Amino acid sequence: MLAKRIIPCLDVRAGKVTKGVQFLKNADIGDPVAMARYYYEQGADELVFYDITASNERRSIMLDVVAAVAREIFIPFSVGGGLRTLEDMRAVLLAGAEKVSIDSGAVRNPQIIAEGARAFGSQCIVLSMQVKRTGIRPNLKTGYEVVIDGGRVPTGRDALEWAREGVRLGAGELVINSIDQDGTYKGYELLLTQLISDRVSVPVVASGGAGEPEHLREVFTAAHADAAIVASIVHYGEHPIPELKRYLADAGVEVRDKVQL
Repeated sequence: MLAKRIIPCLDVRAGKVTKGVQFLKNADIGDPVAMARYYYEQGADELVFYDITASNERRSIMLDVVAAVAREIFIPFSVGGGLRTLEDMRAVLLAGAEKVSIDSGAVRNPQIIAEGARAFGSQCIVLSMQVKRTGIRPNLKTGYEVVIDGGRVPTGRDALEWAREGVRLGAGELVINSIDQDGTYKGYELLLTQLISDRVSVPVVASGGAGEPEHLREVFTAAHADAAIVASIVHYGEHPIPELKRYLADAGVEVRDKVQL
């Protein structure tokens, strides 16, 4: 079994790390470069950087911040927000990211997944999905709908169908962002995560809702996630990454580099 990964998420707005609840009521909490370095030193396995308003504002990502973060860390670094073309992806990779995370742009133009995979390799292409629980309908067999532009725009796409299509087109990893659970401290969306994890051939990363170490154990063991994104649980110091790794190791979950507190 591959070791499970813990991935801090830096949602960045106007150059500052921000955090909200269910993609709303965001408050600024710190400098992305300093926080990236802190999490790297804490033993994070990877880091995710999202420019959370780039898609909605139809602008390019903040490459200067991406480059500054990349200079401070030596772990895999995924970047997303407003990426719509191969040129956008190339610019992010040249700025220091190892992976590009595409979301709203991929829904609008699914072929960008295939183009990115051909140009840079599937290992560089992460399909990030914003998902809401909207109920079963004829076009939503799972009851989970993909939304875009920071959760503002429904698409009518079923989450499982979109995940499968993304993998078919060449995505090398999926991130499942549950808007219902985001920032709630109530735990990950286990049903949706397992539904997708058990039906695709690429790693699945759970995102949204972690409030206790137990929530990570649940998403790894019950929902079969390969990695878990953490934000509030680490941003405010309740459960540092070394503590999370020690808890998981003691619970029998394989983790990387069990660093000392």
